[in-house]
Parts: sequence; C-alpha cells; structure tokens
Amino acid sequence: MSRAIVIVLDSFGIGAAPDAVTFGDEGSDTLGHIAAACARGEADTANRSGPLKLPNMAKLGLFHAHRDATGSVAEGVTLPESLEGAYAHAKEISSGKDTPSGHWEIAGVPVRFDWGYFLDKTDSFPLELLDAIVQEADLSGVIGNCHASGTEIIARLGEEHIATGKPIVYTSADSVFQIAAHEEHFGLERLYKLCETVRELLEPYNIGRVIARPFIGEDSNTFARTGNRRDYSVEPPSPTVLQKLDDAGGEVVSIGKIADIYAHCGITHKVKASGHDALMDATLNEIERTGQRDEGERAMIMTNFVDFDSVYGHRRDVPGYAAALEDFDAKLPKLLAALSEDDLLILTADHGCDPSWQGTEHTREYIPILVHGPGFTPGSLGERGTFADIGQTLADFFLLPAMADGKSFLPEAA
Repeated sequence: MSRAIVIVLDSFGIGAAPDAVTFGDEGSDTLGHIAAACARGEADTANRSGPLKLPNMAKLGLFHAHRDATGSVAEGVTLPESLEGAYAHAKEISSGKDTPSGHWEIAGVPVRFDWGYFLDKTDSFPLELLDAIVQEADLSGVIGNCHASGTEIIARLGEEHIATGKPIVYTSADSVFQIAAHEEHFGLERLYKLCETVRELLEPYNIGRVIARPFIGEDSNTFARTGNRRDYSVEPPSPTVLQKLDDAGGEVVSIGKIADIYAHCGITHKVKASGHDALMDATLNEIERTGQRDEGERAMIMTNFVDFDSVYGHRRDVPGYAAALEDFDAKLPKLLAALSEDDLLILTADHGCDPSWQGTEHTREYIPILVHGPGFTPGSLGERGTFADIGQTLADFFLLPAMADGKSFLPEAA
C-alpha cells in the first residue's frame, strides 16, 4: 500500500522569502525570531525555559533548512551531527500569503490570480454588501465592520452582540470575511447558515474565505472562541493532487480544517479535531486505521495544526509559540514509530506568522519541507522554487498524472 502523511504546521515559516519586501515582511523569520527570544531568556515561562528545544525536528533537518533559507544558524541552536531525514526550504509563487493559497500550492495548484480584499481598516465592507447580508439573513444589523484580531474584537464587542443579537463582522489583510457570534445566544447552526448566505453574496468580490468564529462566555472577561470554527472556501481553480488521488480510487483523509480549506474537494474521509493534542491523536488513529488497507491501495492523510497560527502567531505570543513547538516535537517520535517502512511523511507549513513581527498578520516566508520515507537519503533537497514541489512529489509517489506545476523530489528508487 502507498501511503503519505502530510503535516502542516500552520504558519511555521523559516525566514523571509525573496519577495517579502513586496508584502512589507522583509526581515521576518518565524522560527529564527522564536529561537532568538528563547536563547535570550525572553520566552521563559512556567511552561518552558531556555533555548528552543526541537531535537526530533532537528534530526529531520529543520534547522539545516532554516540555515539554508536565512544564511545563518538559529540563535541558541546547535545543528545535530547526523540527520534522519531529507530537508528543503521552499518559496511561494502564489499571489498571496494566506491559508488557501499556501495549501493549494502545497497540493500542486498555485494561486496566480489576485484575490479580492477589503482594504479599508474601518468601514471595511461595502454598504450594499452589508445591506444584502442583513436582508437575506433577516438580521437587525451587524457590528464591527473593520480590520481586527478575532480575540480583541470579541472582547470589545461581545457584550453588545449578546445584547443586540447583531453578529460581529470583521476582516484582515487576508482575503476573508469573518463572522463572530455566540454559540448559545446567537446559535451555532444559525451562524453557519449566515456564513453560507454570505459566501453566496461574496461571489462578485472574489473573496477566498468566509470564517465562522463561534465563542462562548458572558462578558469580556470570560469570552473564549470554541473549536467549532468553520471555513467556507471557494474551490481550487484546478484539480489538486488530493482530487487526483480521489479520482484514481485512493483515500484522502482530512484532519482538522483541511477539508474546509480545499472546499471539501478531493476529500473522502473527514475527521473533526480541535487543539494540537486532539489533532495528533486523530492523526495517529488514522495511521492505524489506514494501515489495515489491502496491498496496492493508496491513502493520504493530511493534518493542519492550526493553533501555531491562530493561537500564537496572530496573537504575537512568542513564549506560547515556542512551547507549542516543543510540545509538538515531543510527540513526533510516537508518530514516526507508527509509520511503516513504505510510508512517506512530509512536515511543512503554509506561510509564516512571525510572532515578533509588527501587526497581527501572516508573513511572507520560506517554508520547511522535512521528509522521511523510502529511498530518501538524509540531507539537503535544496531550495524549492514553489510549494507545488510537494504536490508534484505526491503525484509521483502515488503514480498519478503529473501536476502542471512543481518538480518532484522523490528519489528514483522510491
């Protein structure tokens, strides 16, 4: 059986991309700046202290990839004397630095068109769009209508939302329309239905995602977002490697928000999980389940570890990001032990979100590609010209028709 496991560490960039200056991100470095803060004692908390400790990803080549991307070894890091995986750093060719663009490019379909954006920081959405939403969804109105961090705007407007019943609408530098509403006072299913309505109304605006942001609590001190987030994405512009595997009779397992990112295209089995512990457990369960398939069958498991981005990157929480990385790294040996000798494992990311950077948005960075699988010799796979090299490699691995973009790094003997 051919099986690939693709793990996306959401926002785990490893240094500014060549075109970072175009995005205002020249000098950003998610991994490097976290490591530097740890080495200087600036990320010491009750949960972690000292230099950044990622021994298992280091053995797969993480810090080698970062060195190659930036030209220097991360502060406080000693490169391991020997490696157990192949590594690379990859740049993005998609027009944006958002989640769908990164994931679609990983799957072999770069985004070459320009997304629509709501650029105004206040009064962000066109009045005619808001009027249509209010009328179609039978609302008394909306509040927010600005660029904002999700946690901040919920804390600021959550009580008004409960009192008035008006949902909180906001956006960011990404191509996104976000709606926050209370799970009980507004209703979770009502929020989902509202997002579906907005998704249809946004068609002329070419917006990548509508995101449902449910929360609970009764005041600004107790409001907390829940794991019932849902993304409503447009479909990829051409078949991804996930769709090609599905069309060829293979199984494609999505864990976490993967299915939403690909608009459920090419997904044959969806597993809901929220939080890194639950995501890792679900991944291990699916590795065990799919391992019982007949010889000759093909399966791909893809998991997105979103908290790196949503909980730590966007909130500019350097100590929290460091602790989450160390926790993931500590769990990695169990995942590696669950693999069979014929399995292909790829650890990667979809963009950066440097928690030391100004603002709260994503950063345009190289991503790591860490590979463990049959035929791979530990060492460098070089700089990859596009994230789509991952999708092309997966197509090669599964003996699928080639993708239009990307170059496979699969060894000929694999």
